[in-house]
Amino acid sequence: MSKNESSPPPAPPPESVLAAWWEPFALHLAKERRYSPYTLRNYRQAFDDFYRWLVASGLEARGYDELDARDMRDFVIEAQRRFGRRTLHNHVSALRALMKYWLRHGRLQRNPFVGVPLPKLEKRLPQFLTEEQMKALLLGPQRLLDNGSIDAFTAWRDRLVMELLYGAGLRVSELSGLDYGAIDLKEGVARVMGKGRKERLCPLGRIATAVLQKFREEFARNTSARAPVVITRRFQRLPVRQVQLLLKRYLALAGLPLELTPHKLRHSYATHLLNAGADLRLVQELLGHAQLSTTQIYTHVSVARLQEIYAKAHPRA
Repeated sequence: MSKNESSPPPAPPPESVLAAWWEPFALHLAKERRYSPYTLRNYRQAFDDFYRWLVASGLEARGYDELDARDMRDFVIEAQRRFGRRTLHNHVSALRALMKYWLRHGRLQRNPFVGVPLPKLEKRLPQFLTEEQMKALLLGPQRLLDNGSIDAFTAWRDRLVMELLYGAGLRVSELSGLDYGAIDLKEGVARVMGKGRKERLCPLGRIATAVLQKFREEFARNTSARAPVVITRRFQRLPVRQVQLLLKRYLALAGLPLELTPHKLRHSYATHLLNAGADLRLVQELLGHAQLSTTQIYTHVSVARLQEIYAKAHPRA
């Protein structure tokens, strides 16, 4: 029997380790950086996995302040067997931030992850829906309402969810956290707190504004400043997971791939803006990207789409 088969997997971090190394950092991420619960969950998974590796490697007893870049290279090499490249990059990014936090607070003398090489990420263009596919998707709630599969509340709520994701380019966490106090219906804009506590104004668009107005007038029970915009039948804030599930229903109805996520509607929003000639820096502002390079990937999508159209339509393509 091999060592892996005979030995139980390392235990998760004990409460003493969490209290000493994780909880102050998590509080910093939540209160100061305003990271979403989902980002915090991913950071915690990275921390737990790293702790298990330290135990399995016999390095946990040395303490975090004794770790160096050679140890972290060993971690990266071993982690490549368990994670895809993108997940590994995300884990190392989380751990690098953890070490930077404790370096700043004087508990570490160096950040052992600085300069540690990572495998190159494969360049993947973001998935997006064509304008015709988006139209078919957005018609889903009305189709189900017409055939009696859902009631009016659900139809208008689900349409509102998709119109805001696509019409305003919101992240799903931003949509779930959106309150009436952040919306100016007269101007048709929403004030959104994005990643890193960066606030931005998002135009909602004529159709999304009209859908929101109808839902507010006919189905909302509480429209005070702190009241959530997208709600459950019990008038509670609609969780992110429920947004993901309702989208799958309409993807199936429109005959679209079920693996598409709410974030792909945001990709579609950006791609359609650029296809129509919107300025790249304006799209960066609308999306709330800190770096222009993050937005530039959508220009590759637009070029790829143009090349596809050219190849199909031009006689000398």
